[in-house]
Amino acid sequence: MIVIVDYGMGNLKSVENSALFLGKKVKVSSSPATIKKANKIIFPGVGHFHRAVKELKKRKLFCLLKKKIEEGVPFLGICLGMQLLLEKSQEAPGVKGLGIIKGEVKKFTGKELIVPHMGWNQIVFDKESKQSKDRELFKGIKDGSFFYFAHSYYCKPKNSEIILVTTAYGNSFASALHKENVWAVQFHPEKSQKLGLKVFNNFLKIC
Repeated sequence: MIVIVDYGMGNLKSVENSALFLGKKVKVSSSPATIKKANKIIFPGVGHFHRAVKELKKRKLFCLLKKKIEEGVPFLGICLGMQLLLEKSQEAPGVKGLGIIKGEVKKFTGKELIVPHMGWNQIVFDKESKQSKDRELFKGIKDGSFFYFAHSYYCKPKNSEIILVTTAYGNSFASALHKENVWAVQFHPEKSQKLGLKVFNNFLKIC
């Protein structure tokens, strides 16, 4: 069962529609009992880091999601769903993330930058990434392709080898990560038209 996690935030309907368009049966749920049965998890996100953690804990999903990931269940985090995988965020000092990926979420800085970073931008394949399945999430997608972004913070993982692709906005930042059974993207596949659908389809195929 493919479960899209409902924690009161995120483009749930758009993500669900993308999966349905691809012919995949999915369930949008905030029920711990349902998520326990999931063999694939998609975790969309829009909003504030602290509020998201608070809602996950309120719905008894925070520890459950961490447990499912540690059990090896394939997981795709989107935007804030990517950021919550890290240990902490400058958006919410003192609030702990899931800690699946070592590192911190940082805010864009620079007088020349408009924050939030919003709109279409390019991805660049990271040349340090060494895992054999890394590129499968981007199978059929060309280096330099455009995806849709909407965020004020970006992920800074301690291990650069888990970075799949980067994007330039001021400096270069990680726009997709892969660690074992976990994939995460900073852009919004559900807003990225044909290439976004390809990312969803690739995730569902490789798992």
